Amino acid sequence: MRFDIVTIFPDFFTGPLDHGILRRARETGLAQVQIHDLRASTHDRHRTVDDRPFGGGEGMVLKPEPLFEAVEGLLGAPRESLAPGTAIVLLSASGRLFRQHTARRFAALEHLVLLCGRYEGVDERVAEHLATDEISVGDFVVSGGELPAAMIIDAVTRLLPGALGNEASSINESFSESFSAAEPVSAALPGNGALDGAAHIAAPEGEPRYRDDGILDCPHYTRPQIFRGWEVPEVLGSGHHQEIRRWRRRVALAKTLRNRPELLASAALTPEDLKLLDEIRGET
Repeated sequence: MRFDIVTIFPDFFTGPLDHGILRRARETGLAQVQIHDLRASTHDRHRTVDDRPFGGGEGMVLKPEPLFEAVEGLLGAPRESLAPGTAIVLLSASGRLFRQHTARRFAALEHLVLLCGRYEGVDERVAEHLATDEISVGDFVVSGGELPAAMIIDAVTRLLPGALGNEASSINESFSESFSAAEPVSAALPGNGALDGAAHIAAPEGEPRYRDDGILDCPHYTRPQIFRGWEVPEVLGSGHHQEIRRWRRRVALAKTLRNRPELLASAALTPEDLKLLDEIRGET
């Protein structure tokens, strides 16, 4: 199986992938891991990969152009021509939790591309038009997508035939039987509309993406305003702060409902939130 990691910290992976099962799987050719520096896909003197968010706010957002170029360069084809058996996984803050059945689904593939987020997050057009999955490893804060990527590679590699000395080990260990029964390995392959990914619920650089009020963060956008025909939502450039706040709240609620609906049961929701949720449910 082939793993490609796209990151702004390629040296991070020196060490974590060089021990135990991962080392043996790489040495025997069972798993191939390639690490790609996102800055190599930039074309300005400063090798810029991020910019300020549209609509204001703290932090910086990873730009779409370098990520699209990096992924399409290593795939050798546009995203629209994604080969069967390949998944593009965005480590961000807006998806579903990574579970054992997710690891089994990925282990049935041939190629996994892992995009490591940083800063305030990643331009939403990457999640919408490049990634097949968004992945989270839990409801806690980490500094970026590199640790989650290493964890996913470990979880997936140990499920590959021949990775363990005793194949029964991966069948009889915690979570395996219950999650295997819940979703067959062949289910939800990329391209069939059933995404089982998630974000790592924490924005990079320690900035929480799992909000204090218990819902996921809203999508973020940065320049360019129009990228491959996909435009930043008009409201974010309007300068109307109240409208921007309402839009951000609405899309944050919509993402939470779609990807982590269980969070809404304990979230600190206002009467306005409940009204927005009714509107969102009425549109689906």
